[in-house]
Amino acid sequence: MICLTGFDTYFIGTSGTLDTLDTFEEGLKKLDDKAQGFLWLDYYEPTQENLNLLAEPFKIHALSLEDCLDDDQIPKINEYETYLQVLFNTFLYSDKVVLINEINLLVGENFLVTVTRAEKNNPKVLKEFKAVMEREMRNAKMGPSFAMHVILDHIVDDKFTAIEAVGDNLAYLEDIMTENHSAFDHTLLQKIRQSLMSLRKSLFHEREILVKICRNDINLIPDKAIIHYNDIYDHVTKFFEITEIYREMVTNLIQTNLAIINNDIAISANATNNSVKRLTVITTIFMPLTLISGILGMSEWSMMTSRFSWKVSYPAFLVLMVVIAFASYFILKWLERNDNKQ
Repeated sequence: MICLTGFDTYFIGTSGTLDTLDTFEEGLKKLDDKAQGFLWLDYYEPTQENLNLLAEPFKIHALSLEDCLDDDQIPKINEYETYLQVLFNTFLYSDKVVLINEINLLVGENFLVTVTRAEKNNPKVLKEFKAVMEREMRNAKMGPSFAMHVILDHIVDDKFTAIEAVGDNLAYLEDIMTENHSAFDHTLLQKIRQSLMSLRKSLFHEREILVKICRNDINLIPDKAIIHYNDIYDHVTKFFEITEIYREMVTNLIQTNLAIINNDIAISANATNNSVKRLTVITTIFMPLTLISGILGMSEWSMMTSRFSWKVSYPAFLVLMVVIAFASYFILKWLERNDNKQ
């Protein structure tokens, strides 16, 4: 008897029962005995060894098993002769970043396999699968395709929490932008931008998966299940459109932020220009005074006016400098008015 850890085995009966089995062989025996229902294998710690158990009894291709251990993939759907492979993503918003994890689903005529990773970023989703299946047993008992819909519906509904968190942070940045731009968090904006790019990429491919299912291109999914997948398609399309709106908001925030920064730079440059202008006026006024005082100051002025008349000559010299200063000031003002008229 083979007994490996890393996955749970359940048998879902057509009567609406969810039986937990001790071993994988016990589940295979139920299928061999033509029990009314199907087998559900929920992998939470997939390894090459325990995934290989699926190859022979369910005719699972080696590439599908390899995909279950590969982290760097995009959502996709592959139809094989005896089963259907669907790769979907789960979202978790943590530390201002959307974390994306994969879930692989293998669906056959009498089995459903879900492959996730407990050591990854979103163990909460794993714990909820059994509870969700029990809660939606009325649909799940109808077959593996209906049970896959139950899980995908839960995953898609859970995406809204992450998308809503991104929207809340965008609204927060908009408020900061208008109320106190100096506190604007550029790092958060870039994190949101990267998260939205990842969300859009994932939702785009997931929408394509659901288009194929809803178009009835997949033989393993019965017609009665299509209407259920239409509901998921509507949600994914809505979320995709929301991410597009958020991406436009990010673009607008970036442009507004640059405009405010440029405006601040212009205000600072204008203040600097005014300071330089004032200093230029002062310098221009004092330049002739400095020249005159240098040439005619002290002994030179006394020599020109005689050393016996200094009590009159020096006050006259100071008055002359004041007159020249006022004359320089008014000349500068006149030139400035002429420049403004032009």
